[in-house]
Amino acid sequence: MNRTLLQSIRPVIYVFVFITAFALAGKAFLAKYNIDHLVVIGGNLVLCTVSLLSFFITVRSLNSSNPQSFVRAMYASFMIKFFIVAIAAFIYIMVMKKEVNKPALGVCAVLYIIYTILETKGLTRLLRRKKNA
Repeated sequence: MNRTLLQSIRPVIYVFVFITAFALAGKAFLAKYNIDHLVVIGGNLVLCTVSLLSFFITVRSLNSSNPQSFVRAMYASFMIKFFIVAIAAFIYIMVMKKEVNKPALGVCAVLYIIYTILETKGLTRLLRRKKNA
C-alpha cells in the first residue's frame, strides 16, 4: 500500500484499538454509567469496518480522470455507511426489544461522528497530495 494511504487511515485504526481496549478494560467504569460494553465494542467494530470500506471506495475514485467520480464515490460511501449503520441499529433494537441500552447507542452515535471526521480528514489529506486535484 501507498505510505500516504496508510498515514491517512492510521487515525481510524488508532481510535478503533483505543475504544476497544477502553471498553474491555473499563467495564466497571462503563457499567457505572449504565453503558453496555459489548454494545460499544460491537458498534465500534461495525463503524470502523464501514468507515474503512467507504474510505477505500472514495480513494479508488481519486485515480479516475472523471471529476464527477469523486463526488459520486463520496455520496455512495455516505449512503453505504448510513444504511449499514441504520440496519445494524435496527437489528439491535429489534433483537433487544425493551432491553435496548440507550446510553451505549449514544456512545455509538458519537463514535459515528468521530469516524466520519477521521475519514474526511484522511481523504482531504490524500486529495491535497494529489497533483492534479
